[in-house]
Amino acid sequence: MAKMNLLAMTQDILSDMDSDDVNSINDSVEALQVAQIIKTTYYNIIDGKNYAFLYELFKLTASGTDTRPTHMRLPDDIIDLKFIKYNNKKTAIAKDLFQSIEYKLPEDFMDILDARDSTATNIYKVTDTTGITLNILNDKCPQYFTSFDDENIVMDSYLSALDTTLQNSKTQCHGKRSVAFTMSDTFTPDLPVQMFTYLLNEAKSACFLTLKQMANQKAEQISITQRRRMSQDAWKIAKGIRYPNYGRHSANKTGGSKY
Repeated sequence: MAKMNLLAMTQDILSDMDSDDVNSINDSVEALQVAQIIKTTYYNIIDGKNYAFLYELFKLTASGTDTRPTHMRLPDDIIDLKFIKYNNKKTAIAKDLFQSIEYKLPEDFMDILDARDSTATNIYKVTDTTGITLNILNDKCPQYFTSFDDENIVMDSYLSALDTTLQNSKTQCHGKRSVAFTMSDTFTPDLPVQMFTYLLNEAKSACFLTLKQMANQKAEQISITQRRRMSQDAWKIAKGIRYPNYGRHSANKTGGSKY
């Protein structure tokens, strides 16, 4: 099945329900109800599994102020962070040296910073947004990172001889982005082409149950078949992509974090 926009899926479902034809999802109350069920079904599918197509490379946003040189921020649409790498080259003309930055729980991160000599000449005292002082090294490339609020990234050090703050251009990150669903005729859900049959038939089954108070056995059978296929064939690349565990995927971390 090719990709379908919201109007085409709504028309398909209305036709199967022997309902009135529409030229827009706004033409009837029933068409809007069907479109809303498609939207709900889409989010149910997306939330049900960490699909590969939702992951992408991205860069962090720099703090923009030398008063917090190691603070950076996740893009607003990133909801699950897999890794951070930083270009730890020590001179401007050196070759690139991207290295993984190790995640630390906030308590462990603070243990590292608090163990440093706050009077040393290579310590830059950074006042966090909470007013807490962080002992940041200013003579070495970053090694560790954490987040105190699940939005902002804080790294443990920076090389002040090279940069006044950590740089957006020197970050390489990978993570899961959020998706949006627009209630418009031309909107096409963000799904691989092979998943549209699954979405359409899941939504069709839900529409029959919700709007007609009856089951559509054919749609349910196709949906079950597609669900099984998706569970076995979620990756285009053989074997998929394997990730180390960070934060919320780790047994020693409470839920609700991106890390």
